Amino acid sequence: MQRISFYDQIRKNKRNSILLVIPITAIVIGLLFVIGYLLAPELLLFIVVFGIVWMVFQAMISYQYGDRAVLSVMKAKPADPVKHIYLINTVEGLSLAAGIPPPKVYVIESDEINAFAVGRDPQHAAIGVTTGALENLNRVELEGVIGHEISHIRNYDIRFMTMIAVFVGFAAILSYLLLRGALFAGGSQRKERGGGMAAVLILVGLLLAVIAPIATRLVQAMISRRREYLADASAVELTRYPEGLASALEKIMKKNQGKMEVSEAISHLFFTDPKRSPLDDLFATHPPISERIKILRQM
Repeated sequence: MQRISFYDQIRKNKRNSILLVIPITAIVIGLLFVIGYLLAPELLLFIVVFGIVWMVFQAMISYQYGDRAVLSVMKAKPADPVKHIYLINTVEGLSLAAGIPPPKVYVIESDEINAFAVGRDPQHAAIGVTTGALENLNRVELEGVIGHEISHIRNYDIRFMTMIAVFVGFAAILSYLLLRGALFAGGSQRKERGGGMAAVLILVGLLLAVIAPIATRLVQAMISRRREYLADASAVELTRYPEGLASALEKIMKKNQGKMEVSEAISHLFFTDPKRSPLDDLFATHPPISERIKILRQM
């Protein structure tokens, strides 16, 4: 079996994540372009730029306050400095290895083996770990999982995925407006002045409106899966022991039921998908656990 360097895996996943942003950005800009042309062609550039700036602004609001909401929803409690001393020491040690400040540590009551990372940046971050993980994982397995979450913080994955989520949401809103026919009145006026071009753009807009929600959601899932692979590779860089993370994933396959009470809006933050659904194969934000184990054991 050919072994691959975790440095090569990190470079590959960073490149693929960036490349996957291109189609989702193109879809959003395409929708903004059609809306701008049909409503006010003289303000086309302004509408496109304003739309993008508005998306970034919404992402920053979510990024600034989203961590508090997630910790509250999950009923996370600060780790006890006595009872959870090993967990706290593990987080501090791996943070030092990653070159970032130690994040705050929280514990969530759940029999499932899982964890998540939230925060604005490495200076304002937190890690949550389930009681199931603390009870079922041994030392090297827990280090692997914590290393994965530390890597999400160091790699600024939270910021990256927040931006993508806002783009996906904005594309869905624009698509809804087009499909509801909100622009047909403006489209008729443009047709009188623009002839066939306006008619073509209306058709393109409607086509984008149908395709965009599905396409952007698929791309979001693909980007999220690439970031999970990246965090796995980065965790190996920190722990220097891929088997620990692979073994933790094997235990999750055997024990987890996929029944955590977690909103779909935050499920992508977790180490593995906390819920299972019939659409997981298509829209899953996490790669198949078996594939993650296979790649780890090639490192």
